[in-house]
Amino acid sequence: MGAWNVRTLLDHANTSRPERRTALVARELQRYRVDIAALSETHFADKGSLKEEGGGFTFFWKGKRQAEDRIYGVGFAIRSTLVKNLPELPVGISERLMKLRIPLTKNRNLIIVSVYAPTLSSPDEAKEQFYQLLDETIKTTPKADKLVILGISTREWAGTTTAGRES
Repeated sequence: MGAWNVRTLLDHANTSRPERRTALVARELQRYRVDIAALSETHFADKGSLKEEGGGFTFFWKGKRQAEDRIYGVGFAIRSTLVKNLPELPVGISERLMKLRIPLTKNRNLIIVSVYAPTLSSPDEAKEQFYQLLDETIKTTPKADKLVILGISTREWAGTTTAGRES
């Protein structure tokens, strides 16, 4: 697993690059032998998925609406051979949070949360909203499940830490 701020996955029509950005990201993930990567700053609109056939990865994202400035966006790049074995696809919580559930045993799951936290210069309201959603996501994760948060900023959020969770 890994986390990567890709800075954008948007392709522009006037680019001289022969490959899509998702193909470049997939190639690097293969090179580093990463099976699941939490992606931030994707800049994709709405929610969706894209299978990068030649790259062996499927990309999932959640962003702002098409009509809004797409300066955020969060997602996952998951090796396509793993995607077909998932009982459910990643779920977008907001343009800054996405959750993936992977069954481990009969009553336990691995929950991976891809996050793109607001920067220090972001409005306080945006930061509070983000950390409130993150806190709710953590609190609603069953204690028997394994929880991995990828891409989080260094700011602590009030009232919740993962250190006290049962293994």
